[in-house]
Amino acid sequence: MNRISQRLLGVGTAALLLAGLAACAGTPAASETPAADEGTFASGDDTTLVFGVVPDTESTQNNWEPLGDYLEIITGKKVQFFEAADYTALIEASIAGKIDVAAFSGFTYYTAVKNGAEITPFAGQLTGDLEEPGYYSVAIANPNAGIKTLADFAGKNICFVSETSTSGRLFPSKALKEAGVDPTTGLTPVFAGKHDASAEKVAAGTECVAGFAEDAVADPMIASGKVVEIDRQLVPGAPIVYSNALPQSIKDVLVDKLSQTTMADMIAAGVVVADEDAAKEWFAGTKPVDDSYYDQIRDLCKELPEIEACA
Repeated sequence: MNRISQRLLGVGTAALLLAGLAACAGTPAASETPAADEGTFASGDDTTLVFGVVPDTESTQNNWEPLGDYLEIITGKKVQFFEAADYTALIEASIAGKIDVAAFSGFTYYTAVKNGAEITPFAGQLTGDLEEPGYYSVAIANPNAGIKTLADFAGKNICFVSETSTSGRLFPSKALKEAGVDPTTGLTPVFAGKHDASAEKVAAGTECVAGFAEDAVADPMIASGKVVEIDRQLVPGAPIVYSNALPQSIKDVLVDKLSQTTMADMIAAGVVVADEDAAKEWFAGTKPVDDSYYDQIRDLCKELPEIEACA
């Protein structure tokens, strides 16, 4: 059993215990059947939505504040940010029902659902100038390392983001394997925890001489000459999900107002951003997606059984 599965086991066991207690309580009479719009909020307060975000940079909450503000506008609820300590903590929170809406990455969504999270993806994140959901996983190297290709990563200390990062682990592993480098035994993995930490470690050239980060982090560092670009791959758009426990009326608003929108729409609705172009590098809008869109993550995991989170 891998470390992620061990860590999630306690959450799954607790969920089974709660299910057993509910079963023992018996089936409610027809008069007790909840109305279609009844549901629960993670906060326990029907005036507040808990918004979970992937902790992928040091400024995570600042990056997601425009979307949090938009959620307040369209739902009429207060938004409470839930910024987990790491990727696995966000997965655990979704399994435990501690979030109402969340911005995942494709791989964290896959891992959460695989381990029992009751969530539904309804929007795929647009970034930059892309017109369809997606962003780039960028392979970078220290300018003084003499690395020219992905094959040169072999035998070196390489920075990844997290074991469940889409652009910082899963797609990099695919690229390395295609270049003839085993992503687990053909190099020494260093897990930096966040995209900016991964890029900064590569720039420093001490803990790792090359690595991976998403384009919103990597591109400014490439432009400044702190790192050099080796390769990049388009990654499936990150999903915006809602908890299946939410009232149907809230789910309907989210789908209606957030499954297809743009930063311009959000600003027109009252969201204030200091720099629209900079904000769009992180979140430019959404297009509708559903669970089947992430079959590409499932298929890739089948090709990469050596990656712990895929097991």
